[in-house]
Amino acid sequence: MNLLPQALEDLIEALGALPGVGSRTAERYAYYLVRHDPAKAHQLAAALTDLHSSIKYCPKTFALIDASETVSPLYSDSRRDKQLVAVVAEPLDIVSLEKTGVFHGTYHVLGGLVSPIDGVGPDELHIRELLQRIDEDNVTEIILATNASVEGESTALYIQQQISDRPVKISRLARGLPVGADLEYADQITLSRALEGRQLL
Repeated sequence: MNLLPQALEDLIEALGALPGVGSRTAERYAYYLVRHDPAKAHQLAAALTDLHSSIKYCPKTFALIDASETVSPLYSDSRRDKQLVAVVAEPLDIVSLEKTGVFHGTYHVLGGLVSPIDGVGPDELHIRELLQRIDEDNVTEIILATNASVEGESTALYIQQQISDRPVKISRLARGLPVGADLEYADQITLSRALEGRQLL
């Protein structure tokens, strides 16, 4: 016997299938939608219904773009430096870098990171397309902006090996202590990277 209406059970199950959403959180989201104005639920349903038909991947950068666009606006913008490319793992990484307001190059989304445990090899990523872009756009610098994880580091190393025979400068995002961090709480890897990336004043 269901303790809750079937429609509510189905919603909780669907929400709980999302990454990072546990059963209790899924229940809270579902109850919120039930208790409040039905217009909120309709708005959410409409957004989900239109999601896949309204967006697509840019064929050049593999960033997410509106279905009506040909390529990413960040690529087609004449003010962006096409010879400077930041390589990121996922489309949302672009949002984080753009919020800094200091990067004026273009992006290339890999679509994940090399992870043999998860069955993701280099061939599943957009690395071949990156090599093609380097040649077509006469790229002069590649910034490897992948995570500081085992997968991020191994992916960056693989890309570095693949483009080592090209006249391209390869850089990596600096690693080190975050602003406001105390030395006593920093792990050894973070401290090592902070020492290696130290700057003269």
